[in-house]
Amino acid sequence: MIYLLCYAIVCAHTLLHNSIIHFTFVSEKQDTSYYMDKEFSNIRIVDIAKMAGVSVGTVDRVIHNRGRVSEENRKKVQAILEMVHYQPNLMARSLASKKQYHFVAIIPSFTQGEYWEAISEGIDKVAAEMETYNITITKLFFDQYNNKTFDDITRNLLDEKVDGVLIATLFTDSVIRLSQELDRNEIPYVYVDSNIEGQHQLAYFGTESYDAGVIAARLLTDRLSPTSDILMARIVHSGKNDSNQGKNRRDGFCHYLKEVGFSGKLHEVELKISDSVYNFAKLNEIFELNPGIKGAIIFNSTCYILGNYLKAREMQAVKLVGYDLIERNTQLLSEGVITALIAQRPERQGYEGIKSLCNYLLFKQKSEKVNLMPIDILLRENLKYYLNNKL
Repeated sequence: MIYLLCYAIVCAHTLLHNSIIHFTFVSEKQDTSYYMDKEFSNIRIVDIAKMAGVSVGTVDRVIHNRGRVSEENRKKVQAILEMVHYQPNLMARSLASKKQYHFVAIIPSFTQGEYWEAISEGIDKVAAEMETYNITITKLFFDQYNNKTFDDITRNLLDEKVDGVLIATLFTDSVIRLSQELDRNEIPYVYVDSNIEGQHQLAYFGTESYDAGVIAARLLTDRLSPTSDILMARIVHSGKNDSNQGKNRRDGFCHYLKEVGFSGKLHEVELKISDSVYNFAKLNEIFELNPGIKGAIIFNSTCYILGNYLKAREMQAVKLVGYDLIERNTQLLSEGVITALIAQRPERQGYEGIKSLCNYLLFKQKSEKVNLMPIDILLRENLKYYLNNKL
């Protein structure tokens, strides 16, 4: 009859005057003296085999999920693997291969302090961490307000060797066409910013955009009277299709208003990304015609456009909710012009997106298909704590 023995390995840390105790469970048939003072951090397959009382080949088959292994031996090996927190020697495996990997990140162009800069910084962080793994990352930039520019830069994407692709999913139809081409060529790809269902992406990293719209509606209506009007703004541009994320946010926002029986009026205005004179004229007109507007929202990162107008007109009574912690937004939030911002950790989206491609191609580790980022609600009072805890 096999029973489990427990013994403790005590590693004294003289500098800290603390002890770390490792509890190892083995069968009575095993030689427990083998484990005394054994560090788990550098454990080998041969060590695991001795601990489990099985052959090295059995451990290898369990780790790589191949070949035939009895259920009893599989459970023994898996118990040891979990106990020692075993990780394969990924560095050695990668460096043993001379293969060069080329990843492409397709994201909108940006200027300093804009939302997409944070995504780009996350990508750069992975590039720095993985520089010894024979990886190169190329960034291709498109105009986030013009879907044609996305099509232009991806048209000849596969003329060169590409091993994996990160895609910002602003334009649904264009992204689907690209995804299908990558599928035909068996090239893995990941989505960031918003998800598109029904495709074969390796993984998605981002928020649930619909829920982010629901949250925005809740934040706004909680601060308004039941009969207040709300202004919904959107940015227009030649060649522009509404982004996938913007559509989902708007849908969630409107659904919540309907669900709670919102009785005020919804007004819409189209603004331009770089024309403040035009924007001020349009906003003057709509506020003069509709003095009942007490709340406002825009479904992308350009909340500062509305915020600058409200600040200039000293319209403190209008509650404004927006998205993303870009510098121009956070400044207005800290001043109390913007009521709340909803953030989605863009640095981590870029970082985790490229990292998942690395793990899949280099180490054969597959991510979960949907990896949701937290939806963070930022107010004037908690802004400083968030800014100090980025990726």
